Amino acid sequence: MSTKTFKKGSSFRSLPWIGPALLLIFIFVLWPVVELFLVSFREISVSGLIKGWAGTENYKALLDNSDLSGTLRRTAIWLVVVVTLTMALSLPLAQLMNANFRGRRFLRYSVIVPWAASLVITATSWKWILDPYFGIVTRIIVDLRIAEEPVDLLGDPRTSFIVLLAVGITVSLPFTSYVLLAGLQAIPKEIMEASLVDGASAWKGYWAITFPLLRPAFLVAAVINSVYVFNSFPIIWVMTKGGPAYETDTTTTFAYKVAFRDQDIGQSASLAVGNFFVILIFIMLFLKLSKWKELDQR
Repeated sequence: MSTKTFKKGSSFRSLPWIGPALLLIFIFVLWPVVELFLVSFREISVSGLIKGWAGTENYKALLDNSDLSGTLRRTAIWLVVVVTLTMALSLPLAQLMNANFRGRRFLRYSVIVPWAASLVITATSWKWILDPYFGIVTRIIVDLRIAEEPVDLLGDPRTSFIVLLAVGITVSLPFTSYVLLAGLQAIPKEIMEASLVDGASAWKGYWAITFPLLRPAFLVAAVINSVYVFNSFPIIWVMTKGGPAYETDTTTTFAYKVAFRDQDIGQSASLAVGNFFVILIFIMLFLKLSKWKELDQR
């Protein structure tokens, strides 16, 4: 029996084992994606009935939407600011969690709590904390004479998006910090000890040795966090519902509003297709980085 025939037979014998997984992937992943693309080219009634083929009209209507440009700008700001500051803060935080000191276990547990809790619960907690009448932040602002009256930070267009950015960074820190912590713990201590023996300072040894070895974990954490942040819906929706008006909407909350408030499912599906391609780019980048990490380890 040839090697080619043996491999073909092995593939068929493995089908009963991987068949259920492939079926689930088709039903819950591939089929919804295909339906999403089809809906974006169809005319859908308010009641959800398919009225016919719309061609590119849904995409034209989306591009003509006056609120789209602001939403895209805020989405870019949301993604860049949250991911950049999260990674910048996660690096020293991971280094601190990797240090040997009394209370390190308590610190690690404290950091992971915001990530372990539901995003809806976390967002609701922050909404109560920032409540203009009963929230602790308002009480502090009034007691310190920073303002004479209660301040609605989430209802003011000048501050609402800034507050959401801060909360987004807070809930993103645990995951990236733990990824970097795992990367730090994978670095052999002997390398740093050898650099100290050779006369390198701790600062120079960190940037010349530790950080380059940590780079694969850093890049993978940044890409995964980008997907997480880009898709973030509960934080914005629970705290502001994209308001006031559309002042804090990103593409995810904006697509929801277009579908369920404006009753324009086709236009919402068109925006969702755009989101799909952005996520696809992130996934391809992640796969490339993962492959590059494997090549580096050979």
